[in-house]
Parts: sequence; C-alpha cells; structure tokens
Amino acid sequence: MRPFSLVALAALSLAGCTTTSTDSPALAPLLDAIEQRLSLAEDVALHKWDQGQPVQATQREQQVLAHVRAAAPAYGLTPQRAEAFFADQIEANKLVQYTLLSRWHRQGVAPDTPRQDLQQQLRPQLDRLQATLLGQLATFEQQPPRACAARLADALASRPVDNLTRNALIRATGQLCDKP
Repeated sequence: MRPFSLVALAALSLAGCTTTSTDSPALAPLLDAIEQRLSLAEDVALHKWDQGQPVQATQREQQVLAHVRAAAPAYGLTPQRAEAFFADQIEANKLVQYTLLSRWHRQGVAPDTPRQDLQQQLRPQLDRLQATLLGQLATFEQQPPRACAARLADALASRPVDNLTRNALIRATGQLCDKP
C-alpha cells in the first residue's frame, strides 16, 4: 500500500503543476513578443556603433511613448499602463545595446555581420511590434495569472535564452505584474 501512496502523491503533485502552468495562456505569447522586440537590439546597436550614435535617443523614446499612449484605448488599455509597459521595453532594449557596445569597445571591434538600416528597416519592424505588444498586453491584462510575480519568474527562468536576453526580459517585465 505504501508504493501506491507515493504514486498517488506524485500524480497529484504533477496534476497541480500542469494546471498552474496554464492558468495564464496569455503570458507566453507576451513574453515571445517581448523577446522578438529584444532580438532587434543587436541590429540597433550595430547601426549606432557604425554611425557613432549614442544609445540614448530621447526624442525617439518620447515619440514611441506618445504613440502607445494614443493607441492604448483602442486595445482596452489605459494610456498610463501602455506607457509604463513600453518604457520598460525601451529600457530593456537599451540594456542590451549598452552591454553589446561595451563588449565591442572592449574588443575594439563589432561583429562583422550584415547591417540593417535603422530608419528604413529596423524602426518599421519595431513599430509593427508595438501593435503586437499592445495586443498581447491587452490579452494578458484580461487573463493575468494567479501569483503573477511567481509565475512570471518561473516563465522567465525557463526560457532558453542567453544571460543578456534573460536580464533584458526581466527588465522588460519589471512592472508587468503591478496592478494597473
């Protein structure tokens, strides 16, 4: 009878795990979209390296934040929530850029990889991702996970990414579980 008890306990434990992992189906797609935006940070950093431009682009950041504030109601979000979320996205992207630029300065060279034009290629991609991110954030807001901070931490820890991307994801989701 004892082996049955251990098997039953294990089955119940696993059943609990499977239900908690799906209590917010909106979290994974939101994290995927955030990661997709972060994946453009190296290309942005390469452009800035080549052009000798600083990472900080205050005017562009203000434009992005104004756009998401204006677009937020169409997604059922408050302008404040959209702005806070996108401010975190911008800061996470800059974290990646600063880290890469520092690495390249230390090495004395940036990677010899194909470059994308910031104005013609990268910004349009970032602009398209804004709509995706607003939609995913709106879905997340409708279905936030129970114990959000713990679920988010678990989800971030389980993503198969390098340390820089993981740290940027943590920064990008810094206010995600805050009550809007």
